[in-house]
Amino acid sequence: MRKRVLSGVQPSGQLHVGNYFGAMSQHVAGQDECDTFIFIANYHALNTIQDAAQLRQLTIDVALDYLAVGLDPNKACLYRQSDVPEVTELTWILSTVTGKGLLERAVSYKDKVAKGQAASMGLFCYPVLQAADILIVDSDLVPVGKDQVQHIEMTADMAGYFNGVYGENLLKQPAAKLNDAAIVPGIDGEKMSKSYGNAIGIFEAAKSAKKKIMSIKTDSTPVEDPKNPDTCNVFALLKLFTTPEETAEWVNRYRAGGMGYGDVKKRLAELFEERFGPAREKREALVKDAAYVEDVLAEGGRKARAEAKKVMERVRSACGIMVSGK
Repeated sequence: MRKRVLSGVQPSGQLHVGNYFGAMSQHVAGQDECDTFIFIANYHALNTIQDAAQLRQLTIDVALDYLAVGLDPNKACLYRQSDVPEVTELTWILSTVTGKGLLERAVSYKDKVAKGQAASMGLFCYPVLQAADILIVDSDLVPVGKDQVQHIEMTADMAGYFNGVYGENLLKQPAAKLNDAAIVPGIDGEKMSKSYGNAIGIFEAAKSAKKKIMSIKTDSTPVEDPKNPDTCNVFALLKLFTTPEETAEWVNRYRAGGMGYGDVKKRLAELFEERFGPAREKREALVKDAAYVEDVLAEGGRKARAEAKKVMERVRSACGIMVSGK
């Protein structure tokens, strides 16, 4: 039986190379192997985006991005979080069995507040909504980076709390599926992030992307001297695009000396365009077919909601919650 895999993406801005190699590429590859559900987390985005028109557009942008890079709606379920209202109902029910102490241990909450984000209840309770997202479609696995493993463990804990109160196996306890992507550096050498202003957008024009690539921070090692690929920001990006054979060739060139960082940057710009140029063209075509994109999201929402209703029937019955006409 195929495992059910769920991933969520916040519509918080233009998706970049770090998003692609950190998550999107695995999501697209997994659609042939797993029962794949991908939701656009527009409820979560309300913690940072409070402009209605902007949120609507960013939500569509995520759908466009995924369809352009190869997500097939015939293989994977792509939907808006808000098209499954059972998610917020389950969030409340989970909050009644979850201790405040669990949420206070969330590292991501502390990090975001430390970086200046408002300490709202939405941010504090983020893990409960995230747990509901995962549990509402009976997910088996959730692909995440190491920095998100705690949230999946918290989800399993909340499912365990609910099952402990109301009955064994009512909610499936998911597991984290660690991806093998390294942290993708931005043009300044720090982790690539929209909020840091150091990102290369997946669908940037070739000229703009090349300009950013050529500005990637490097050290001052002379051209003729050997260089260390393991500490080079350009190489860290290059190896995401190259075959193992080409990667090995570049390692040899680094260690041999006689090569400038400009050579590596030019090759990276070529590979960027080879990978994302066709996707950019596909996205431009999809922008002109808004009805198709909406149909994909609506159908995905119907499919996800059908699964959510099954889960909520079990949950409501166990809790004693009655809904007229249900």
